[in-house]
Amino acid sequence: MAKVSFRLVMPERELLNTEADMVVVPGSEGDFGVLHGHAPLISTVRPGVLEVFQGNKAEQRFLVAGGFAEVTPERCTVLAEEAVPFEQVTPDQLAERERAAEVTLSDASTDAEKAAAQKNLAVARDLRRAQAYYAGR
Repeated sequence: MAKVSFRLVMPERELLNTEADMVVVPGSEGDFGVLHGHAPLISTVRPGVLEVFQGNKAEQRFLVAGGFAEVTPERCTVLAEEAVPFEQVTPDQLAERERAAEVTLSDASTDAEKAAAQKNLAVARDLRRAQAYYAGR
């Protein structure tokens, strides 16, 4: 089976550059799998878990908090706003992130601050749900 070239990049650094059998990306319209020969596309990435498969096994997982994915028949590049290896994040860290976002929202005084705080709270909740779902897999 031909492999797809995969890169996971954040603004400050590259997290992963590898060849994979398949990559599953949490797209804004739903998760999508990328294999070699995939049709070209560009998608936004929602908060969730990105999986890198070798064979039939997810060898690496990352919690991502948004960004963009570009797919060509030979490669997949994800430009993530934030990404962390799945095993480095604990449920307690994500619960604390959610609590901090709730406090920020309650302290927000302007419409812009409230909108930013609501977005951060939604991301925190999405990441916590994704981590809980994938922790048992």
